[in-house]
Amino acid sequence: MTAPTPTSPALETDAVVIGAGPVGLWQVFELGLQDIRTHVIDALPQIGGQPVELYGDKPIYDIPGLPVCSGRELVERLMRQVEPFQPQLHLGQLVRSLAAEGDGRWRLGTDRGLNLLARTVFIAAGVGAFQPKRLKVAGLEAFEQRQLFHGTAEPARFAGQRVVVVGGEDSALEGASRLATAHQDAPAQVTLLHRRDAFQAAPDTLARVRELREAGRLGFVPGQVTGFTPSGERLSALQVMGPDGETAPLPLDILLVLQGLSPKLGPIADWQLALERKQLVVDTEKFQTSQPGIFAVGDVNTYPGKKKLILSGFHEATLAAYAAQPLVAPDKPLPFQYTTSSSRLHRALGVDNPR
Repeated sequence: MTAPTPTSPALETDAVVIGAGPVGLWQVFELGLQDIRTHVIDALPQIGGQPVELYGDKPIYDIPGLPVCSGRELVERLMRQVEPFQPQLHLGQLVRSLAAEGDGRWRLGTDRGLNLLARTVFIAAGVGAFQPKRLKVAGLEAFEQRQLFHGTAEPARFAGQRVVVVGGEDSALEGASRLATAHQDAPAQVTLLHRRDAFQAAPDTLARVRELREAGRLGFVPGQVTGFTPSGERLSALQVMGPDGETAPLPLDILLVLQGLSPKLGPIADWQLALERKQLVVDTEKFQTSQPGIFAVGDVNTYPGKKKLILSGFHEATLAAYAAQPLVAPDKPLPFQYTTSSSRLHRALGVDNPR
């Protein structure tokens, strides 16, 4: 395993969870019930993972106790559930290195210089670290996080501004729709930009976009970005080549690129963990990898009978948390207890008067 190059003092913790999707968040909850402190790292700049990024508004029907919910709603509920345990979130960072220390702990380093020292590591990276598909226009990256954004649309941040949304699938159409219908007192002026007037999205999403276009609340420009026009240190317009081969400027304040995500296993493949078809091999008792103290839950793992369901990931994370407790606090064994009756768990959850 590659040793990280520390660029900051090490933050010591009981556990690090790699991945802030639903399974990673449930892992935080179950670790919290075991009195295990957690830091969470995700390559995306916001929580939610695949359900939020790829189908945030699509209905999910197989979550116990929730007959139907969207990916976004599920993540919001999970975040409320983990609040009592106050996990430390490190978003927009990719774990580059993982190395064993002499005392049995694990040292992790990210591409932004974060340096963590943990007793246990939980890999909940789904099918890999999601990287946004970017516009291949030289020099455009200079406006990153100032006027150029990737990922979930944020209506409050873009209210009253000229926003160009690039993309032709669900995430782009849903993002454009949210921006076009939010903040009626100061709505964003939203233009959807795609190479042609044909999209790949759910029928209800297509219908909503059609209604907004017909009502004049959402603009559309067919074409491809070939360049941009700066104004001082700001991005003032895109150069867009239309279907007729002619290029014209498209003025903007904000450029939101939602062309989908590309999952990559990335550095995980170099961590000397047993792999099978680019998935981490685990046991079904602890969901531990080939390295003691490193666990893998959710779509990133494999074992006989594996089913890639969120429900399966919740089960895996629960057993992994119980297996981690003796590693984190070998001198403080915790008895198996139920949240319905345990005063210790009630205190951890901040429940004063359990029903």
